[in-house]
Amino acid sequence: MSERFCPACGVPLVYDPERRPREPARSESQRRARKIKSMYTEGPLVQVAAARHQAEADFIANLLLEEGIPSVTRRSAGFDVPDFLAAGPRDVLVAQSAAAPARDMLLQSELIDDQPSRPPPRGRAFAAIALVAAALVVAVIILLYL
Repeated sequence: MSERFCPACGVPLVYDPERRPREPARSESQRRARKIKSMYTEGPLVQVAAARHQAEADFIANLLLEEGIPSVTRRSAGFDVPDFLAAGPRDVLVAQSAAAPARDMLLQSELIDDQPSRPPPRGRAFAAIALVAAALVVAVIILLYL
């Protein structure tokens, strides 16, 4: 309708918001997907942050999403607490193309440190270290009682 006045009586025509076509309701996942910038989706996943529990990991993921950076959270290796699903540390992962912007944003927010953290020992190396430590404790106890 391109007329601004009624052709019969000359009354100004106004916009009626009730008559406009309504947009279909969007789901939460659709709203989240619209925030993602495609330049941050290239490459393999890399870890950019570690969280103490699920709530903290979700907080970090939502901060990243506000910058257009999609992320994935997963349980940290070696920490499985089946009775408490939200408990235990989490890793926050992003695509390789988003790693630098994500780290910069998290550093500015003071959610991560400048110092790269050493990953916890895993598998056989961890078992060997634990065994040597236990043997040393037993040896010290025996020497103290001799």
